[in-house]
Amino acid sequence: MHPKILGVKVRLEVLKYKIYNWRTYWRSFWLGTINFNRRGVTYQGKLEAIIIQANGEELDLGTIGTRVVTNAGIEFMVDDFDAGGATTDITLFNFHDSGTGVAAEAVTDTDLGTPAGPTTRATGTKSQPIASQFRSVGTIAYTSTLAITEHGLFNQAARGAGSILWDRSVFAAINVVNGDSIQFTYTLTVNSGG
Repeated sequence: MHPKILGVKVRLEVLKYKIYNWRTYWRSFWLGTINFNRRGVTYQGKLEAIIIQANGEELDLGTIGTRVVTNAGIEFMVDDFDAGGATTDITLFNFHDSGTGVAAEAVTDTDLGTPAGPTTRATGTKSQPIASQFRSVGTIAYTSTLAITEHGLFNQAARGAGSILWDRSVFAAINVVNGDSIQFTYTLTVNSGG
């Protein structure tokens, strides 16, 4: 296929996804633009995704979710301030998981709605783009056909006991097949209050 035609096809696929995922863009606009007069410390997560297809083609979907941190995540952070230790270490939140659940995100979430994909979570690569941001980039490889609709950042690689959900995002379905991967980029911005 001619490179120009392929480029147009990729841009159309990304545009189609962004239109289908309009709720995320509205939420991002509301939180970041209209509701800018909020006071107090805020924690906001932003999730971006790149589909890496089995043939090597990449589709950069941009921002697919913006949400706030869960109650369980904040309680974990407070416990780390209070006592610290091996089990309450805030730096452990670096494990990416995905699922097919569609229930809306809530601060009371403690897990994904329906975890799907590999049973061991992907370990992210951490960075700090600016002083007030934490970023983790994790790539999840799939071995079956799934419609991925949710992502979570956790404190451990294994699902189940002891697993704490820091942030959950729900988005329009990203369809994957055997050999596809999704590179998730989670960015937490902490804004000071006053």
